[in-house]
Amino acid sequence: MSDLPKCVQKAPFVQDVAAGRYAFCTCGLSDKQPFCNGAHRGSGFSPKIVELTEAKKVAWCGCKKSGNGAFCDGSHSKL
Repeated sequence: MSDLPKCVQKAPFVQDVAAGRYAFCTCGLSDKQPFCNGAHRGSGFSPKIVELTEAKKVAWCGCKKSGNGAFCDGSHSKL
């Protein structure tokens, strides 16, 4: 497996989410994007745990290249 994450899409996953704990997929292999489903096992990747203290609209990174962790920073526009 590559040591680079798979680019899932060149746009964020924009969702209204409740307060809570989320496991963001960092490998790009999950079929539950943008969340982890365990597909990373054996790859060297692990999910990024995100704690949200309030309900809000979130732009989760879809390209897996964001410099802002699980959240989109526009890096997809440079791919």
